[in-house]
Amino acid sequence: MPTHKSCEKRLRQEKKRAARNHYVKNTIKTLSKQLEKDIPFEEKEEILRKVYSSLDKAAKRKVIHKRTASRRKARLAAYFNKVTAKQKKK
Repeated sequence: MPTHKSCEKRLRQEKKRAARNHYVKNTIKTLSKQLEKDIPFEEKEEILRKVYSSLDKAAKRKVIHKRTASRRKARLAAYFNKVTAKQKKK
């Protein structure tokens, strides 16, 4: 246990930040998984926009690194393009 008041405050802050970061990361994971479901093209496009927005915000707030956000966006875009190309062929 901390002996100084400033250390106690720091612990409280770290708990809040950890909870917030955990929520943001889980939201990104959930949205990414929803993109893989068998849903119409328009819904996938909307989910992709939400994922992009969440990744950009997380990077801006330093929840994840900006290059990590960029890499994930690139991989999601590649997957989205591959899936939509298959749908267009049908």
